[in-house]
Amino acid sequence: MTTYFVSRHPGCVEWARLQGVQVDAWLPHLDLCQVQPGDTVIGTLPVHLVAEVCRRQAAYVHFSVDLPCHMRGVELDASQLQLLGATLRRFEVQPVS
Repeated sequence: MTTYFVSRHPGCVEWARLQGVQVDAWLPHLDLCQVQPGDTVIGTLPVHLVAEVCRRQAAYVHFSVDLPCHMRGVELDASQLQLLGATLRRFEVQPVS
């Protein structure tokens, strides 16, 4: 079982490391072909990719942070993410027919 942390944002990666998140592979982009049953994927993936992670019987843990409008599109560092209350939360997603 492998834990992937998927982010292209250095502050997000730094935040996770400071939180002691145990990760096997730090990736800027997820190749879904890598994901196996029992794996964990952590990040901020689009919902259709989260559904595919879950379909592959892997866990998805979302990096969540509520940003004020003036901070959207700004690269944040780990301390800013901490002050904004960044969290990790597991989600299960499946498409509805």
